[in-house]
Order: sequence, then structure tokens, then C-alpha cells
Amino acid sequence: MAEEIADTFPEPVPVIDEDAAPAQPPKKKFDRSIVEGPLSRAVWKIAWPTMLTNMIAGLQGMVDHVLVGNLVGYKANAAIGISFQIFLVVIVFISSLFTGMSVLVARFAGAHEAEKVNRTVYQAFLTAIFIAVGIMAPVGYFVSPYLLDFVSSDAGVKAEALPFLRITFVFSIGLLIFFMTSGALRSAGDAKTPMMLGIAMTVLNLLLNIVFISGLGPVPAFGTAGAAIGTSIATGIVGAFAIYKMWSGAWVVGFPRGQSWAPDWKVIRNLFKFGLPTGIQGIAMNVGGVLMLSFIGSLAQSAAAQAAFAVSYGQLFSLVTWTSVGLMGASAAVAGQNLGAGHPDRAKAAVNTAAKFGLIGSAFLGIFYFFFPMQLLAIFGMTDPDAVALGVQLLRVLAFSGLFISVALTYTGGLQGTGDTKSPLFISIISQVVIPLGICFAVKQFMTLEPMHIWLAIFAGHITRCVLSLVRFSQGNWRGIKVDIETTAA
Repeated sequence: MAEEIADTFPEPVPVIDEDAAPAQPPKKKFDRSIVEGPLSRAVWKIAWPTMLTNMIAGLQGMVDHVLVGNLVGYKANAAIGISFQIFLVVIVFISSLFTGMSVLVARFAGAHEAEKVNRTVYQAFLTAIFIAVGIMAPVGYFVSPYLLDFVSSDAGVKAEALPFLRITFVFSIGLLIFFMTSGALRSAGDAKTPMMLGIAMTVLNLLLNIVFISGLGPVPAFGTAGAAIGTSIATGIVGAFAIYKMWSGAWVVGFPRGQSWAPDWKVIRNLFKFGLPTGIQGIAMNVGGVLMLSFIGSLAQSAAAQAAFAVSYGQLFSLVTWTSVGLMGASAAVAGQNLGAGHPDRAKAAVNTAAKFGLIGSAFLGIFYFFFPMQLLAIFGMTDPDAVALGVQLLRVLAFSGLFISVALTYTGGLQGTGDTKSPLFISIISQVVIPLGICFAVKQFMTLEPMHIWLAIFAGHITRCVLSLVRFSQGNWRGIKVDIETTAA
């Protein structure tokens, strides 16, 4: 099913006329099998490279944890875990622009409007660059110590985390460009190019992290900070390559030619219109994650619990979230393109198909989480008895939780891809913030908060998100959402 199935519009045959004006570049080809071919193949065509891309990109974090866990110790695992949770609060908001971009790109690609696709991509690029370089880097550098004080009371963990977090904030632009490029290509129907970019970035990250974490030749060992250095260099190289390819026009999406390079506020307003709810959703979810870390940090065995959470939830459970987020992106792209092409029933069926794929994959992974937790934790060098016991406990809860979150994410993708980005915002606030944090707060007020209470609170949030997302998508209000920008003269 992963074979390329392309049914594109033919190129116009050029007519040579010496007195005519110079010929315009041919229109971009978009893969019409997404809106016309067999539905399960259309979903799988976008899904499998997207899932593999997310898994490959996620391996960067896993590589960091494996290396520092074995070379530095479990406090380094906790440091990377809490640093990345803080970083996500900011980067998810900026990445919300890419959700707005993806909504527009999918609709315009489905309608075969290449000029609008490229205008959207370029304006998303300009906006992301300004926010990342002008706001995120300087503010992130100076507020990092205060953020770490909020989420952890362990001095050793904070000492490891501070340089990692500062480097990650200041040099995040390459990662943002990778996210933007991947989202644009996927929404336009090309999921294989982001996969290749992800493979290249992961290989670079692996090699550079080995050098900078442990030291090699004249390069000293930077420990935990070396993980941030290696990742920043790897993402920067891939980001620069992506800019070159979009500038050259070699991909199905690129920067527009023959038009102004200045910001287009009409397009940018649309990016925020559809993307801002997703950004607020991401902030709410990750603030909830940071607050959850504060509950974990208040436990009697805070360092062990944070290490167990960082490895079990942040890394091993990522095998579920990587595949599910890949299916979320696939359902968003396929549903958005089919709605743009005037096929709403096909859009609905595509999301249902993606949900089935997600359920099967999470059930398979859940078997390993439940029956082989100690073996999985050992991969990350986790040998501390307290950390291992808590990690095993959490993984067995996540074995069931994955079934619900995988289905929830595919319906979230269906809602976002068709332009309903507000519903997932409210659903996420209820399910990922109010319910799990409310449970932890209530338990802490009336009894002693234990790690299992926190693990079950996370489980309750995942169940709630699944139910609410499925119900909202089934109501079908997304069918009437309109998306458009004005056509400009070349």
C-alpha cells in the first residue's frame, strides 16, 4: 500500500511563438489520487511516511536519553525531560502557524491552486522566522532559570537542564523550518520528502551527539548540553537545505516567483485565524504538562519519578504518539484536500480509516509496554530501583492509555484539517488540563499524592479526549467551513 499512486494533471504542451511573451513556469502537480483514488491507499500513502518521519525525528530525543542516561546518569534523563516539556510550551505555539498553513495548503492543493499554495507557505515562513529569532531566542534564554525553578526542586537536575534548555531555545530555528516544510509538503500530498529530511536529520543528530556528549578528539565532553548542541547543528543544516529547495522551486511547494517578498497581512491573518486556536491548544496542553511535572516534582521520590516519567512517557510512549501524530497529519491532509475538492463524505471516511490504523498500532505496542517494561527501561540505562519500579508502573498504565489517545489524535487531525481548529482547543483544555490536574489537586488535598494517582489521572484525560473528539467530528459541523485567500497577479 505504500507504493506511489499518482494521477496528476498532464503538463500543457508548449507552443513555440517567437513573438509571444516568455512562457510562464508550468503549474505544480498535485497528487490527485488523494481525492480520486482508493481511499485506504490515499490515507496510507500519507500516513506511513508521516509515521516513519515522526518516529525518525523522535529518535533524536531517544538518542539523547540513551546517551546521557548511560554516560551521565538518570538525573540527566530528568533534565532533558523537563527541559523539553518547557520548550514544547513555546515551540508548539509557533508551530500553530504551520497548522493554519496546512489547512490552507490542503484546501488549495485539493482545488489545484498552486499559486495560493506557494503564497501561503512563504508567508508562514516569514512569520515563523520573525517570531523564532526576534522573540523566542532572547526571551527563552533569560527566562530559562525561572522556568526550571518552577518545575523541579532538585538542584542536580536543574544544573544539568539549564544549559540544555538555553541552547535549545536560542538555536531552535532549524527545527521550526523542518516542521514547517514537512507540514507544507504533507498537506500538498508529498509525504516522502519529509521522511527523507527526517532520516538525514536523525543521522546527523546521532553522529553529532556522540561527539558532543561524550567528547571525541579535540572536542571536549559537554554531557547533557552536548545533546542540545548536536541537535541544534543537525536541525540547522536540514533547515538550510529546505530553504534552498523551496527557493529553487524543486518541490511541490515553494516560494512564489514574480510577486512581492514583503509580508502579506491578508494571508498572515488567515494563518492565525486557523492556527491560533491550535497554538492556544498546544500551550494549554504543555502548560498542563509542566504543571503535571510540578506534581511529580512534589513527590517524595521526585528525581526517580521525573526520570521514570521522562523515559516511560516522554520516550517509550512516544512510539504511540509518533505513529498517532503521523496518522493525525495524514487524516488532516486527506480530509482537507477532499473537502477542498468538494468530497466531504470521502473526507469523513478517510478520518475513520486513519482511526482504525491507529487503534491497531497502539494495541500492538501496548503488548510490549505491559509484558516487557523492565527490558524497555534497561535500554535507557535506567538501573535505579526506585526509578525502574515507577517506570514499570507507568508503562503498564500507558499500555491501555495508548488505545484511546491514538483514536483521539486521528479525529483531532480530521477536525483541524477541515478547518475546525477551535473544537480541539476546548477538548484539549478539558481532557489534558482540567481533568488530570484536577484529579491530582483533589488527591493532594485529601490524601497523600502517589505516583499511581498521577499515572491514572493521565489515563483519565486520554479517555476523555478520545470520546469528545469522536463525538465532535461525528457532528459534521466542519463540512460548512470556508477557506480562501485572494489570487494575486503574477
